[in-house]
Amino acid sequence: MALITRPHTLLHYRSCYSSPFFNQPLSLPFPTRATRLRSFSCATNSNSTLSNSIVADLLDYLNESWTHFHATAEAKRQLVAAGFQLLKENEEWDLKPGGRYFFTRNMSCLIAFAIGQKYNVGDGFHVIAAHTDSPCLKLKPRSASTKSAYSMVNVQTYGGGLWHTWFDRDLSVAGRVIVRSGSGNAYLHKLVKVKRPLLRIPTLAIHLDRYTVNQDGFKPNLETHLLPLLSMKHEETSLESKEKSTAMSSKSSHHPLLMQVLSDELNCDVDDIVSVELNVCDTQPSCLGGGNNEFIFSGRLDNLASSYCALRALIDSCESPGDLASEHAVRMVALFDNEEVGSGSIQGAGAPTMFQAIRRIVGDLANNHVGESSFERTIRQSFLVSADMAHGVHPNFMDKHEEHHRPELQKGLVIKHNANQRYATSGVTSFLFKEVGKIHNLPTQEFVVRNDMGCGSTIGPILASGVGIRTVDCGIAQLSMHSIREICGKEDIDIAYKHFKAFYQSFSSIDKMLTVDI
Repeated sequence: MALITRPHTLLHYRSCYSSPFFNQPLSLPFPTRATRLRSFSCATNSNSTLSNSIVADLLDYLNESWTHFHATAEAKRQLVAAGFQLLKENEEWDLKPGGRYFFTRNMSCLIAFAIGQKYNVGDGFHVIAAHTDSPCLKLKPRSASTKSAYSMVNVQTYGGGLWHTWFDRDLSVAGRVIVRSGSGNAYLHKLVKVKRPLLRIPTLAIHLDRYTVNQDGFKPNLETHLLPLLSMKHEETSLESKEKSTAMSSKSSHHPLLMQVLSDELNCDVDDIVSVELNVCDTQPSCLGGGNNEFIFSGRLDNLASSYCALRALIDSCESPGDLASEHAVRMVALFDNEEVGSGSIQGAGAPTMFQAIRRIVGDLANNHVGESSFERTIRQSFLVSADMAHGVHPNFMDKHEEHHRPELQKGLVIKHNANQRYATSGVTSFLFKEVGKIHNLPTQEFVVRNDMGCGSTIGPILASGVGIRTVDCGIAQLSMHSIREICGKEDIDIAYKHFKAFYQSFSSIDKMLTVDI
């Protein structure tokens, strides 16, 4: 496995460690993966078991996945390393029982699946679905802006973020770019991540807002107050440099300095960058925290924590040849984009991506001789786990939770219920999923929103109503949801991974124990 360098982790931990390594220049190679995974605590970490746990691997994944593009690319890398075969949607597939496959769409959506060796046409799919996107700031198509003596970056809000948490943070940019190839007759899709602090959104000093901010609250205007600061406006001193700056500006809708930073990261000429799609990102790495290192402090826990636990559960449930020997079902993970804005996109859960894949798999395994009801029988036999983070009870705001449904951190997956179908859980699907946990001694909790409060939703109802697949909505309890820096319990990551893995390994036998429509 190739070493992946992560100097942004070093930037954060240099002040926390006295190891000789952390006094070395940033240009030196990063430590081995084992050494890196032992450095995930925000303070000195005495937990010697971390390097062998799913928690360490999740932190590694979070620190790689600054954007939905990077999350998908890292998932792709891990699937390839585990022996999954990459498919392309625009090519024919040749699938076999016992095979493991995946494909990506837009490099922000991914479907992976493992076919049971005893699969027969009409057998079900056991799916865990999550999403790769998180609330963030995105650069506008024309991001270059100047105010007073500053170069600023125009951004637009994505999703329902707690935007006040983005102020006074060390920020940077990451995303994807389209680059013209050296020959000039082709274009390349590349991911980019500027790991050093590049941007900052400064708050207004208390002296200039003395009588309102602490009494009325901090209420920034999202159009005028949320622009990140890039640099001091550079004053050219020569006619030649002025002409050069004018020429560069005319070719780009973004600051020449920003474009130069991107070109340095990509090792290409500025003129070869023909398109950019960038998120503003927090540079502080994910880490353990709390008095006993029992918490995970990180951005994007919603919903990369669920995505990674599902991904690893699928990989580990079929890592050896015998794992699929007695399986009749197809095990699948589906990671979608754009959940935070309604899922209505070609890479979102609102698109028929997953169900088109199921239909193709059924048809391919039947040698394209699919009976009239083969797909419909498959859907009736299938089961979907919609995995999205859950609202843990906040110790300072306990009244925001319904009195008898207050999920706690470190107490297991939260099964979400809503009578108005904001969640897709039913009494049947809840029972079956809890039974998986019960058999494997894994705890579960229940969540219902208060009647006097609105209820969020997930991709569960979208997928369940799309073709009628049985669905349960669940999630890992967390605090600070949609903040730039969120919190969840370390033990819940291990429980979620084990529950998802148990779902893949045992749901076929559990499902046979209950018949509803006789």
